[in-house]
Amino acid sequence: MEDTDLDRARPEHEAQIVDDLAWLGLTWDGPIHRQSDHIAAYNARLEPLAARGLLYPCSCTRSDIRAALSAPQEGVEFNVYPGTCRGRPMASRRAGDAIRLDLAAALDAIGTPLPAFTETGPAHAGHHRIDRAAALARIGDVVLGRKGENIVAYFLASAFDDADQGITHVIRGEDLFDFTPVQVILQRLFGLPTPVYHHHALIRDEAGRRLAKRDDARAIAKYRAEGATPADIRRMAGL
Repeated sequence: MEDTDLDRARPEHEAQIVDDLAWLGLTWDGPIHRQSDHIAAYNARLEPLAARGLLYPCSCTRSDIRAALSAPQEGVEFNVYPGTCRGRPMASRRAGDAIRLDLAAALDAIGTPLPAFTETGPAHAGHHRIDRAAALARIGDVVLGRKGENIVAYFLASAFDDADQGITHVIRGEDLFDFTPVQVILQRLFGLPTPVYHHHALIRDEAGRRLAKRDDARAIAKYRAEGATPADIRRMAGL
């Protein structure tokens, strides 16, 4: 459960997800892993990067920082940070400060060649190597966590989870493709393996809107209440 945004996560949402997946005939191995249960561990694993001088505290706009920590959404790109707080030592971190990755320093630490990943999805199939200039221009110094609010970045928690759970193939929506280089950079910095990625087309309703709760789309439960079967849902998803 990717529930690092504690302001939006709700037990009833999780219960509905589990119920809908079971109704569709989907199962999983072992207990459910909740990212919210591991935030302290995620933060602790940032310490080696801090020791290498790759992190710095940031006290810029709280709303911008919180938005940067959330899972990405369709049509929203990274808001490239201008580097206002870059160069601050971690010892100067205050309550409420975020932690940012000094991307230029991180890429220098990785050296050449920069890491790459394999994509098998129809829109971006191929071998993609991180480009330094593009990463600095389009990604910048991303936020990895925030002190005192028990929240970490979606792509940081997911990178750790993939490695911890032995994930070899990641299948997810194409709206997350542009965020993959961030995870690949973090994987290299932490010595983690890079999975094979497959970004599929988004599932949309009749008006072309993606089926996502943040867009107030209809939940599977509503289709179920109207008499839809699992086979109907599979057809809607192009399966």
